[in-house]
Amino acid sequence: MFVAATTNCFRNMPLTQGLEKIADLEYSHVEVMFHESNDYLKPSYVQHHLQETHRLLKNLYRLTPSCFSVEIETENADEYVNQFVACLKLARVMQVITVTVRSAPWGFPFNSEVERLRRCVEEADKRGINVGLLTERERLTEDLDTAKSICNLVPGLNLTFDPSHFIYKYHENNRPNFDHILDKVCHVRLRDTKEKKFQVCVGQGEIEFGQIISRLQQRGYRGGLSVDIIPEKDLDVAQEMRKMRLLLESLL
Repeated sequence: MFVAATTNCFRNMPLTQGLEKIADLEYSHVEVMFHESNDYLKPSYVQHHLQETHRLLKNLYRLTPSCFSVEIETENADEYVNQFVACLKLARVMQVITVTVRSAPWGFPFNSEVERLRRCVEEADKRGINVGLLTERERLTEDLDTAKSICNLVPGLNLTFDPSHFIYKYHENNRPNFDHILDKVCHVRLRDTKEKKFQVCVGQGEIEFGQIISRLQQRGYRGGLSVDIIPEKDLDVAQEMRKMRLLLESLL
């Protein structure tokens, strides 16, 4: 395993400045976020400016890109796949082997979601890239049995595991058991969390980082642990990232 940081940690500043800060904090790997909500690296932009995006990212300040996170905002299935394929092409050029996508929100037709993901995985397989479906609240992957069922129905699909979504708003005695999905995990995102607040300072939450890492190691997981600190008012993001890196490295 290795420790990485997401570009989301410094989403309030220009990309190049954020990447430089991640490198200065002594991270060696970075998860690059291609989100339509970002001011930069939108999937819709990558689709039409692939070479320009590659030139922008060629110098990553000594950082190795470990994963792409792709969030596409369109209800048109063909357009979704076209934007996704553009991001896959960039991932292949940059030797990134894991791409994370979000599942559909609750209420979205299950069969349509399975078909969309099948198309995405087929395109990724052609390029030797793994697709991880993010586990998160208020989406189909909030229910871990549903998440695993989707993976079983879409051969080759894996999960990007974010344990915060199974701590926040869950009482300690009523939290989902995630052991049965760990064999499907291809990527992990981490921050500290407690029942009444999604993100807290490192050490003030209820995430059992050592236990999670140990369980992943038992299943042969060798992927990344991406620190994903959400910028908030009065939060020293750099300090939290430094503490999280030191903590995770001490557990490996």
